Amino acid sequence: MITAKASADSAVPSVHGTAVATGVSEREEPEWPWKDAPIRALVQRIHQLQAERAQAFRRLEEGHLQYLRSGPPYDFPRYRSTVHEVTQTFAAASREVLAVEAELSGPRGQPLLASHVRSLQQLEQTRLATPIPTETHFPGRAHVALLQLMGTPELTGQEDTLETHQLKMKVIKTMEAISEVLQDLRFDAESAE
Repeated sequence: MITAKASADSAVPSVHGTAVATGVSEREEPEWPWKDAPIRALVQRIHQLQAERAQAFRRLEEGHLQYLRSGPPYDFPRYRSTVHEVTQTFAAASREVLAVEAELSGPRGQPLLASHVRSLQQLEQTRLATPIPTETHFPGRAHVALLQLMGTPELTGQEDTLETHQLKMKVIKTMEAISEVLQDLRFDAESAE
């Protein structure tokens, strides 16, 4: 997540804490802060949200490593808490990304930029949730969760090295595609202004 100082230093306002900053109570729906923001600011916010997602992935990986180091017996409640917090971070980022996409495709009339944002969101969903086609031990598991499960001591003897390699390659290719979409978004946004 972006720290309070980094958020304050940024030219792009953060949605988190908007109600407090504007004096609107938490129960009332505050006006969306991107309504009149320039396209450049919207694109910068997408990049900030991607940085938050990347940090959340790192936090999830670190939480899993701490979980593995804690046992046996393993500290599952702590790991579950980390997963819950990271899930909330991903959900908040996704809501905001979808709002930016709607702003670009609707009022801004920027279908190309909106399609980049939509692609980015789909790639993030793939990164989180799509199982690999050849998985046999853990059907229905997400890429990240499956890789973590395959690293647990109880399952290391059961791991299929070809399957693990395929999964890692799919995650790497998805991350590369995310980087390409972010570059295309930045380039096309500069052309749109």
